[in-house]
Amino acid sequence: MEHVELNLVSLAQHFSDDEKAREYVESLRWPDGPICPHCGEVNNAYRLKPQESKKGTHVRAGVWKCGGCREQFTVTVGTVFEDSHIPLSKWLLAYHLLCASKKGMSAHQLHRMLNVTYRSAWFMAHRIRYTMAQEPLSLKLEGVIEIDETYVGGKLRKSRTKEGKAANKRNKTVNKASVVSVLQRGGRVQSQHVQRVTAENLKPIVEQMVAENAHVMTDSSTTLKGALTGRRHDQVNHFENEYVRYEDGLCITTNSIEGFFANLKRGINGVYHHVGQQHLHRYLSEFDFRYNARKETDSSRTILALRSSTGKRLMLRDSKQAN
Repeated sequence: MEHVELNLVSLAQHFSDDEKAREYVESLRWPDGPICPHCGEVNNAYRLKPQESKKGTHVRAGVWKCGGCREQFTVTVGTVFEDSHIPLSKWLLAYHLLCASKKGMSAHQLHRMLNVTYRSAWFMAHRIRYTMAQEPLSLKLEGVIEIDETYVGGKLRKSRTKEGKAANKRNKTVNKASVVSVLQRGGRVQSQHVQRVTAENLKPIVEQMVAENAHVMTDSSTTLKGALTGRRHDQVNHFENEYVRYEDGLCITTNSIEGFFANLKRGINGVYHHVGQQHLHRYLSEFDFRYNARKETDSSRTILALRSSTGKRLMLRDSKQAN
């Protein structure tokens, strides 16, 4: 099936029913013909036609039968769509909405726009975020690397006592979750939720992701400085209102990662409002994915996410558990 430009108009026109949506997903997942998920044979399967019987239709639409192992399967087997009663046409819409919305889309909004229950919309969104999760880096990031931490979450209630006000002022990060991001300037970003921002916690992240010959830029944090042993390192002093400076023609700044954090916080504070710490890693995957595919069109970004749906399953009980 010829790939059309994915937007709300084309989705409404071409994928308004489940059959057309299934054909499109088949063309994405099986460009060289159907692949049996049981034995792995390629293009050796035939489509079964639904037939009426006394008990009703005993073969549903979209079922294939492998000519090798004789097992039946559909295009949703082995994907996040497996065992879902939500039509594929609504899945395609949900993927496009999450990929095209710069700051994300809440489950309540999906619930209203797709006419599904809130519980279904919440689980759909988490499944989609699960497919957006980036694979571990095969190579360490090189070149100019920006590393910083931020804190996301609710604000403490203002206390009316002097002691309470002083405590709130001292503990600005209480009730917030710590996020550390590593960004390759002009490249990709990868974010992680950490319990505490300490040199001990950050050093394994740096060792895993940042090449030894990379040029790392941070703010004036002494914690980050302690985790960068042996790497070229420059800092900007935000306390002195220093945000950019040039040395030997190189721009010393952390503005790229600050811009990523600004978008992350606008999405969490303005769209999602509250994110449980046990689910924070899913939301970080979503914002990382959109940033890393920022040069793609909305259509291409949606197709990238759809192609990542293969080989991933997320059960409702698993999504509710802390990770």
